[in-house]
Amino acid sequence: MSPSNVVLASRPVREVEVKESAVSDGAPPPESDGLESFDSSNLSYLESQYRQFLESPESVTPEWRVYFQHIADAQAVNGDVNLFRAPSMGNGKVVSPAQLDYAILQERVDRLIRNYRVMGHYAADIDPLGQPRTKVPELDPANCGFAAADMESQFSTMASAGANLRTLGEIVIWLRNTYCRSIGVQFMHIDDLSVREWLQTRMEATENRIELTREEQRRIYKRLSDAVVFEEFILKKFQGAKSFSLEGAETLIPLLELAIYKAADQGFEEIVLGMAHRGRLNVLASIMGKAPRAIFREFADLDPELNTGRGDVKYHLGYSNDWYSGDGHKVHLSLCFNPSHLEFVNPVAMGRVRAKQDRRRDSDRNKVLCLLIHGDAAFAGEGIIQESLNLNQLEATRIGGTIHVVVNNQIGFTTGPAQGRSTAYATDVAKMLQIPIFHVNGEDPEAVAQVIRLAMDFRQEFHRDVVIDMYCYRLRGHNETDEPAFTQPLMYRKIKARKKVGQSYLEQLLKMGGITQDEADRVQFVHRQQLESEYEVARGPGYEHRWDMLQGLWRGYVGGPEQGVPEVDSGVDAKRLADTLMALTQFPDDFQPHPKIFNPDPKRVSLLQSRRAMARGDQPLDWGAAEALAFATLSVDGYRVRLHGQDVERGTFNHRHAVLHDVETGKTYCPLANLSPTQAPMEIFNSCLCESGVLGYEYGYSLDTPDGLICWEAQFGDFANVAQVIIDQFIISAEDKWNRLSGLVMLLPHGFEGNGPEHSSARLERFLTMSAEDNIQVVCPTTPAQIFHLLRRQVLRKWRKPLVVMTPKSFLKLDLAVSTFDELATGTFRRVLSDSTAIPPAGVKRILLCSGKVYYDLLKRRTELERTDVAILRLEQLYPMPHTELQQQLSLYPEGTPVTFVQEDPENMGAWRFLRVMWGSSIYGRHPFDGIYRPASASPATGSHHSHDIEQDEILTKAIGPLLKPPVGH
Repeated sequence: MSPSNVVLASRPVREVEVKESAVSDGAPPPESDGLESFDSSNLSYLESQYRQFLESPESVTPEWRVYFQHIADAQAVNGDVNLFRAPSMGNGKVVSPAQLDYAILQERVDRLIRNYRVMGHYAADIDPLGQPRTKVPELDPANCGFAAADMESQFSTMASAGANLRTLGEIVIWLRNTYCRSIGVQFMHIDDLSVREWLQTRMEATENRIELTREEQRRIYKRLSDAVVFEEFILKKFQGAKSFSLEGAETLIPLLELAIYKAADQGFEEIVLGMAHRGRLNVLASIMGKAPRAIFREFADLDPELNTGRGDVKYHLGYSNDWYSGDGHKVHLSLCFNPSHLEFVNPVAMGRVRAKQDRRRDSDRNKVLCLLIHGDAAFAGEGIIQESLNLNQLEATRIGGTIHVVVNNQIGFTTGPAQGRSTAYATDVAKMLQIPIFHVNGEDPEAVAQVIRLAMDFRQEFHRDVVIDMYCYRLRGHNETDEPAFTQPLMYRKIKARKKVGQSYLEQLLKMGGITQDEADRVQFVHRQQLESEYEVARGPGYEHRWDMLQGLWRGYVGGPEQGVPEVDSGVDAKRLADTLMALTQFPDDFQPHPKIFNPDPKRVSLLQSRRAMARGDQPLDWGAAEALAFATLSVDGYRVRLHGQDVERGTFNHRHAVLHDVETGKTYCPLANLSPTQAPMEIFNSCLCESGVLGYEYGYSLDTPDGLICWEAQFGDFANVAQVIIDQFIISAEDKWNRLSGLVMLLPHGFEGNGPEHSSARLERFLTMSAEDNIQVVCPTTPAQIFHLLRRQVLRKWRKPLVVMTPKSFLKLDLAVSTFDELATGTFRRVLSDSTAIPPAGVKRILLCSGKVYYDLLKRRTELERTDVAILRLEQLYPMPHTELQQQLSLYPEGTPVTFVQEDPENMGAWRFLRVMWGSSIYGRHPFDGIYRPASASPATGSHHSHDIEQDEILTKAIGPLLKPPVGH
């Protein structure tokens, strides 16, 4: 070993990924001017070669033998001269064996430091219940080859903050304090060296502790005390009621307050929070500023008449309020409403944050923060977590980083970690991102304070997510009526023996003199008195309800029934439309689109040339042109347009091509976004391959963008199945449960074309089954003019409801499915389309009522058979049912004329049963009513194209009559 007074002139050890040695067998030793060339990535190899040489010189390659012999010879002649120079063949510079031994020991120190950075979290004291953890031999100095005698030897720690030279004993204490006390950190999976070094410096310089002022400690204690008192008060006053208390995890409250203080210091103006039900009431009262009287009134349930058929349980409700720091800095807090589907609020909250950032033009993402509170079992178990994390750095969805706080109760309902996950930590899914994960003992409030401040600084520095895994426990069962000892007897034996965290922290402060017992008692007494006062008000006869009215951005918009909502003129001047469409075919001179998109040869048909022909009036408008004109005119008129979904830039069915690609350079160009320097943002983004996360995100975006057109498009309509929770629990029911409006548009390709069970139906029946109280709009537009007016109407009206559009597939380019500029220039969306001008009503013996693509099949069959006694009405809007318009159209036909609803869907799907329940066997008491459909089926469609043709022919034959030549397969 090198003497302790010898200082190694080695370079600072920088943390790098473990690589194979740069020196391989048979390779000559590296030339060098000094020991700074010795790299910790190859010293292990050097050590092994040297040991082999000492045992048997012939066992190493000739190059290494000469190298090591040169050292020995120089040592024999010169002693310990030139100790800081490594030999280079023939240059006369030498390194002593003692110095080489010391370098080898230094490499072991570097390895020990790295071991703590990589695996120290496994030995950290993060579990307040003290349950056994896996031993980590790599953290034992003996495992790295050190003996007790080495503990007083000095080594370099230039790779870290603090003193350069420390004894091995001091290094071990410093490492344990930094990585193995109440905070364990996973960060060495991050590839970027500068990010890792930033974290190392911040943690190792302070041994991962924070020095709090006396005032900060008192504030933490007060928040802990308030949280404890609130839960005790609820339990006492409302015995047997479910509150999903925060008991055992009360440190969440000071954590959130510290985050808000830090956000205020960093210049944030707003924080959007999302969380499940556990602890929500405490967060509402202690952080959000919701009056306890309102919470107590909800517990007492004294106003049932106000919530008949609507509303939600108290621990699902959201709230917003302004928070002020000590220096007067205002931060607006918004806690999202959330159903029991725990983590599905995450993308919703993220979408809200992006909308708020975009409205502020906050491209740096430094004004609005997303803070999500999770449960441990849900974070590990629910796939929406991975979907939400994956949105982190995507262009369409990045928000500058989210603060994730996992309230780790170490149990999910009755399921323990061994049954609930296959990973060491509940948070291991987050390692898919290049972000740190902090595991912290929730019963060490000052460690929690260190972690939240470090997390906030990391987010601000790198604009990435951060995960805080706060280990705690759940004092009671899943709810207050459960007995958790049925399934976790050992865990709950430990829990019952524990003091509450507020009491433990108080004892710590009392020892330090940070607070007196009288002061602590006063804090609790004052808060109890305040809650008692609020309780009396809540139960009093003079209680005044605070109604959650539409304010701010939503002022002037309405929900409720469609009846009475003024119609709008959604038409646009024909010349302006022609000019706009022509502008949409332009691109930069140096841009080269694909030849099928634009071909300068006039004899070659291409998309943009066809659009130019439409703009000149030489061709009618197809669906893609009309949709583009709706987007373009809205954007130029100042309304934000945002379309997000799988492959939406091109369009699944090749009809849109909103984003062009240069075939030579790969660069992109979006004509829709380059129409005017003053137009509102026009954004079209291909999404990642998920539905729940992206639809939830766009729903959240729509909650903070009432004045824009926010659309999500499914690749196929039935892919929306994957996002059913977002549809059912948020989009369909939010107005009824939470008085929250949304104008989100869902574009769902729908139509039976022989493409099999999974590519036919957008599950129209599901949306209609959930339709009530005019909660959504369900439409099946059949012409380009209809989609143009529909999209513009969605923005121009002040009535805000989600819009579900059953969009076409094959008839996107059907010759019959076209419109003229005049049809786009006048009127608005027509809920019912009639062909009374083509078929005189007086001679009609049968009225076919239909919706969507089947209209064109019926029209073709009627034309082929030259039937003039069959009328076809298109029900373009299925919900809210346009009774007035439909009655007007039916009144043109003689009373008693039978009406038959025709659908391609099986009898148990589509709109048939919805309409049958609504009308029974007679429409409006004057027309017999029946239906034509495929037989009831467990699956929407056949997988055989020929079978599809046979089934389709049977429908058309029943509706209008048989063809002389039946389709293949008959």
